[in-house]
Amino acid sequence: MILRRVARPLLASIFIMGGVNALRQKEGHAEVAKPFLHKAADKTVARKTGESPETLPGDPVTFVQVDAAVKIAAGTMLSLGVLPRVASAALLSSLVPTTLAAHAFWEEKDPEQRQQQLIEFLKNAGLAGGLLLAVADTGGKPSLGWRARHAAEEAGHHVQGAAGTVQRRAGVAAAKTGVAADRAALKAAKAGAKAGKSTGMTLGTAKGKRKAAKAVTSTMGGAAKAVKGGGRKHAHKHGHKHAHKHRHHHRAMAQHH
Repeated sequence: MILRRVARPLLASIFIMGGVNALRQKEGHAEVAKPFLHKAADKTVARKTGESPETLPGDPVTFVQVDAAVKIAAGTMLSLGVLPRVASAALLSSLVPTTLAAHAFWEEKDPEQRQQQLIEFLKNAGLAGGLLLAVADTGGKPSLGWRARHAAEEAGHHVQGAAGTVQRRAGVAAAKTGVAADRAALKAAKAGAKAGKSTGMTLGTAKGKRKAAKAVTSTMGGAAKAVKGGGRKHAHKHGHKHAHKHRHHHRAMAQHH
């Protein structure tokens, strides 16, 4: 967007120039920053260790050089649009201590100096506001907060969808189980019917076989009786003939004598 391409270099230019001036006049800037550094050390490290701020390690000139390097590097990144939000956050972190160290208007006794420092303080406050906007500027993309909420909502929808899917699958599985049980019961009933039919047929066949066996046995008994009776008649007839012949022979012998 053209507006960002114009606004970012304008906002970064004062920081780049301030960093360059700090490197050129680092001793003077170090003298201005020394009281602030001593106060900060007295409120933090000195209270815990019990040492004097003058004996604490740290050179004000080094701090000025580091602050100037941050301003130049981050200002260049912001003007070129390279990680603009990160660069804006770095400039903001550098601007706050610089403003508190160089423009503490509440400590000035002279009204004119206090007014001048107040103006400088408000200028830096305006720059801080611009940097805050640059930090929050997503370039038309959704913010982190929106993306976090959107991700949470999508996760909730996915969880609900997964729960619904699980419920549907459980219902389908239960229905399939019921159908399978019905089919198994039907098969068991058919198998029982077939088994009963086979049993009846088997019993009927067995009864028929027993009747046939009885008939055969009766027939064979009758035949045996018939054969036995016929044999007896034949023997009686044969014996009668033999006796008749024998009597006839004796009669002939008697007449001859």
